[in-house]
Amino acid sequence: MKNILFILATVLLVIAFLSDCGIKRHTTLTDRHVAGPIAGMEFVTIPSGSFSMGSDCGDTDEIPIHAVDVESFEIMTTEVTQGMWEEMMGATIHDQLDSAIFGYGLSGVGDTYPVYYVSWEECQDFVSRTNELGADYTYYLPTEAEWEYACRAGTTTEYYWGDDNSDSTMDIYCWYDMNSNSTSHPVGQKEPNEWGLYDMSGNVWEWCEDTYSESYDEAPTDGSAYVDENSGYRIFRGGARNWAAVHARSAQRWCGSSDDAQHDVGFRLARRKN
Repeated sequence: MKNILFILATVLLVIAFLSDCGIKRHTTLTDRHVAGPIAGMEFVTIPSGSFSMGSDCGDTDEIPIHAVDVESFEIMTTEVTQGMWEEMMGATIHDQLDSAIFGYGLSGVGDTYPVYYVSWEECQDFVSRTNELGADYTYYLPTEAEWEYACRAGTTTEYYWGDDNSDSTMDIYCWYDMNSNSTSHPVGQKEPNEWGLYDMSGNVWEWCEDTYSESYDEAPTDGSAYVDENSGYRIFRGGARNWAAVHARSAQRWCGSSDDAQHDVGFRLARRKN
């Protein structure tokens, strides 16, 4: 009996030691997750820092590569889901399809699927309603610089997992045209980046605060949004379930009209404590 108790005690000590050493890949990051105002909504703190924004491996709108300083902020660990959207806005994904200017049918339906068919302007309504829930935080769409900084999570490679975009590697980290079966999927099913963020690549594109610019020649270097009041086009980032691997790169940019709700574009919230 003493031998059995000794063995059990030893096993428990080993398990505790391994847990403390962070053998689980994202234990530390998970501990930093903070609940949001809606059920299932979680945020993680992104540390302040500097990074090189852009890439010379993509289109000309990704250059010049430039240094950006970003202050600490919090961002959702997943994309806003259909369940969250319905709770806040009172509209289902079917309602969103019905009100879309161009409807291409539904691609993934359920409370844990990312919401889509939401325009940039509708996302701003979601932001405003979220800000009415309390005075502790200010919620907003992440700036393009904040989004790329959070996506890279300290990396300088083309993707947040490296430069490999083979099908076998892509399948670990994101939903894209070769593995999605042309539909979105419940959030948080693929491996997150090193800061604990899921689906920053693939599943659905994500709206950012900025207006579109054809280059970074006049881009802010303090992490703020680039806004041209004469432009009606807003940035979205990250690639989507029906797009090729190259569009899941951390620096990839795309844009759409601010009033256009598209079948493969969603969003996630950022926030700062007041």
